[in-house]
This record gives sequence, C-alpha cells and structure tokens, in this order.
Amino acid sequence: MGKRIRAQRKGSSPRYRVSSHRFPGANRMPREADVVGEVTELVHSPVHTAPLARMKLPDGDTTLVVATEGISIGSKVAIGDNVSLRPGNITSLSEIPEGTAINNVELRPGDGGKVARSAGNSCIVEAKLGDKVRIRMPSGSLKELPGGCRATIGVLAGHGRDEMPLRTAGAAHYKAKARGKLFPHVSGVAMNPVDHPHGGGNHQAVHGPNSVARGTPPGAKVGLIAPSRTGRGRGKRV
Repeated sequence: MGKRIRAQRKGSSPRYRVSSHRFPGANRMPREADVVGEVTELVHSPVHTAPLARMKLPDGDTTLVVATEGISIGSKVAIGDNVSLRPGNITSLSEIPEGTAINNVELRPGDGGKVARSAGNSCIVEAKLGDKVRIRMPSGSLKELPGGCRATIGVLAGHGRDEMPLRTAGAAHYKAKARGKLFPHVSGVAMNPVDHPHGGGNHQAVHGPNSVARGTPPGAKVGLIAPSRTGRGRGKRV
C-alpha cells in the first residue's frame, strides 16, 4: 500500500502553512484624490521582495504601499491627477508623460495595483492612444490599459536583491519557509514507487503517461493536470 504523497500532505499538515502572522500587511494603492501622505516607516516583509512603506494620510488612516527608490521616512507622497513627477507619487496613467518609469500599475481602475510589484521592477509609458495608454511591461511586451488606471512614479526599491547567492542551505530554507514552500524539493521521479506515482525504475523518468484527468484522486493527481494539449508545438495551425 502506498504512502500519502506530498500533494496530499499539503492539505492537512501545518508544515506547509504560511506563517501569516509575520506579514505586516498587503500592498494597497490608495484611491484618494488630491491628497498628500507622509511616509512614517519603511517595513521589511518576509513575503515581499521589495520593502513596504507605511504611509499616513491626512484623515489619519494609514496604508502600506511598495516603496519606490528615492523615498525615505518623512517623504511626502502626492496622490491624485495633479502631481509632480517625483518618485513615489501616485497618479493616473493618462497624466504620466511618455518614457516615464512606473511601478505598481493597475490593470483595472481601483484594483490596487497588479503589475511591476517585485523588487527593482518597473514599466515604461510608451504612448497615449485616446482613452488608452500603452505601457511596456517588465517582460518587454506591450499592453494597452485604461487611462484611469493608477500607477506609482519611479522604479521599485530592492533592486539586486535576487542577485545575491544563497550561500547556505539554511538561507534557502528560510526563504522557502517565509512563502510556505517546502525545502528541499524532491522530484517525483527521484522517489521510490511507494512514495510517488512517478517513482521507481532503473533511471529517473516518468514511466508511462504523465497527464491526468481533472477528477483524478489526490494520490494520483500529479504531472500534467487536465492539459489542453501535450507534445511539441508544430508551428501555426490552420
């Protein structure tokens, strides 16, 4: 009789649970208009690659936003449509000139920011197309977004954080633990048949089909789950 595989254990064991009590909060772009907030604290969050800035608004409320390069404790952050092009200020895409670096970009007005939120990332405003704005994503692709979407001026802080090597196994362990990942990660083909459906054999390979149906029982639901297609692409289909 086989053992419970890793995918089954993740549903019940606290070992795979993220320590959410260590997270200071979520990154939420404020939607106030024509106000000026003040950065009161720069916060380290284990789950974010970039530091967070705790910002105090004029009404006394506080919010956490990802910190942009160039801001510090005591910096003023302008929010609204009539703001200067200073790092950290938040405004609509339609108000940002072409060629400006931006981060924490909304895909729909009011969604709080979805793009360019990791350390050192940024988008570039390419062109204004009526009520749409074309931006260049961190991947290099172009995307047209509504002009009412908001973004933060500047490049996100924390650039180069992922360039430092993980010098010890302990560093990799704590990096994975902060995000609820398991370290070290062992592939299924390296296991014994009792531990994983892909285990066993005289060499490490998946012996048999590795595509499974959507309703496959948990003990066998590994590999390609309900794939739309498999195999190498043969060019454009007609």
